Amino acid sequence: MWNYLQRRFVAGFFVTVPLALSVAALLWIFGLADALTSPVVEQIFGRRVPGLGIAVTGAGILVVGFFAANVLGRRLLQRADHYLLLVPLFRSIYAPVKQLVWAFNPQNESGFKRVVLVEEPNRGMVLGFLTRELTVPDASGTPEAWVAVYVPTNHLYLGDVLLYRQERVRFPEITVEEGVRIFLTGGMALPASIMTSAGAPETLSAGPEGRLGGGTEVTRQGGF
Repeated sequence: MWNYLQRRFVAGFFVTVPLALSVAALLWIFGLADALTSPVVEQIFGRRVPGLGIAVTGAGILVVGFFAANVLGRRLLQRADHYLLLVPLFRSIYAPVKQLVWAFNPQNESGFKRVVLVEEPNRGMVLGFLTRELTVPDASGTPEAWVAVYVPTNHLYLGDVLLYRQERVRFPEITVEEGVRIFLTGGMALPASIMTSAGAPETLSAGPEGRLGGGTEVTRQGGF
């Protein structure tokens, strides 16, 4: 009886905790947004209106988006960004946070574009994010197509930037969001079968041989 209750408690724990943490994070974000604009709302309406601060914050972000979409607004924001990066203590926090957030911006040319797989002879299948497409001249001076791949080694904010010839890179049917989840879960969010852009299935499972970029050990079964 005790073992039965223990198993049910563990099952409920792993269902409840992620849900509770997600709700708590959303409540914290909404509470922070509401607290930032509540003083302004109170001055306008003479009393506190719960939830109105969130709407005002959302409207403010929308106004900034419209402002940043035009040439003049973009230049002013770039100038403000330049001055912010001159503040010694502030820039050490602002710069990496901005780079991490902008990596997921679809309008950012140097952000995470796609999830890629690269076969390394000594490492197995390396999973990473395509961040740049470039050309590198060969020995004769002829430009060759290369790509820059970011391979996280410590969650997402630390990793290696590797350059590969474009023909070595495979594009699995994994979105950037799913790729982030794979790294944050240590590979546990990997699907049982991965289809590449060429249409060949790549089945990955935990094992002692090979290595998936980011520290997850995998065994490759099948091929491209």
